[in-house]
Amino acid sequence: MAPSPSYDVIVLGLGGMGSAAAHHLAARGARVLGLEKYGPAHNKGSSHGGSRITRQSYFEDPAYVPLLLRAYELYERLERDSGRDIATLCGGVMIGRPESRPVAGALRAARQWDLPHEMLDAKELHDRFPTFTPQDDEVALYEAKAGLLRPENTVAAHLQLAARDGAELHFEEPATRWETYGEGVRVHTADSVYRAGQLVICPGAWAPELLADLGVPITVERQIMYWFQPTGGTGPYTPDRHPIYVWEDADGVQVYGFPAIDGPEGGAKVAFFRKGTVCTPETIDRTVHDDEVRAMANQLAPRVPTLPGTFLKAATCMYSNTPDEHFVIARHPAHPESVTVACGFSGHGFKFVTVVGEILADLALTGATAHPIDLFAPGRPL
Repeated sequence: MAPSPSYDVIVLGLGGMGSAAAHHLAARGARVLGLEKYGPAHNKGSSHGGSRITRQSYFEDPAYVPLLLRAYELYERLERDSGRDIATLCGGVMIGRPESRPVAGALRAARQWDLPHEMLDAKELHDRFPTFTPQDDEVALYEAKAGLLRPENTVAAHLQLAARDGAELHFEEPATRWETYGEGVRVHTADSVYRAGQLVICPGAWAPELLADLGVPITVERQIMYWFQPTGGTGPYTPDRHPIYVWEDADGVQVYGFPAIDGPEGGAKVAFFRKGTVCTPETIDRTVHDDEVRAMANQLAPRVPTLPGTFLKAATCMYSNTPDEHFVIARHPAHPESVTVACGFSGHGFKFVTVVGEILADLALTGATAHPIDLFAPGRPL
């Protein structure tokens, strides 16, 4: 096997986070090699399905808000530089009882960071968005700057710009193992052994395999995305008339959904949040079963009555969950001089890909970042 060239940084995994890291690293003049197990913007991991929610009044934790504000700036830049459709800010509502996590948490974040928002009672919510039929004791936080992202376009845009700036991107070339040595890192594939001063690992659902020594237990879950054709058509569901939404019922079950963005026959997408089954990338069941479709339709029927009109299709993806549902973004604690990791995005990470790419470039090239990432340290109490 002939010796391969040396790079400044190798990026393992070119999905949402890895593609963004490759872009930001190449834009700063680094010699970048990106390695991806599948093709560009593929549908085998966690960065596909046509849409992802973005929002700033962040109910998971107000500490995420500064990162979201920067992510929004970078999405605008990404759209401009790539010429691709990335973000649609159609507005969004967090719905539930006042004490529910989406409502109370979003309100806390909005107040702490002085984010524009409105509180709507059940009648006000139905009057503004007649597709919704909330219970009398339910309320909603409305945020005009919420909306959706196009994940495949986002990944493709980052790859496009990374290649433009000189990154070498290898697809269908999975890494078999990686190791550190005195002068940096080596990454082995079936084709070659690559050397670099730094390694950035963005493994998605393959984190338990590639980061077994990280010290953070990561559980992979199978999740399902559904598309239904609304009774009466998609007219009331278009982005100019319909927001994204996260809705928690009295039992704590959450569903989230989108406006109709794929034309009159494309339906509208909806999914359960954190109602998955444990799997691995090798064992995931890619078939969506009739009882799963019925459960989704039954959850929708009393809340968005015209949506479960006709089932169109479904697709699976994977969440990579940490015990506290916060991310892991840091220098690898066992290899702090040469390895940076980004994993465990727990089903709510895609909206951060632009700023995570910036953070990973900071860490790989300088060892530190000005962004607040203490929440994501692998050594935190779990």
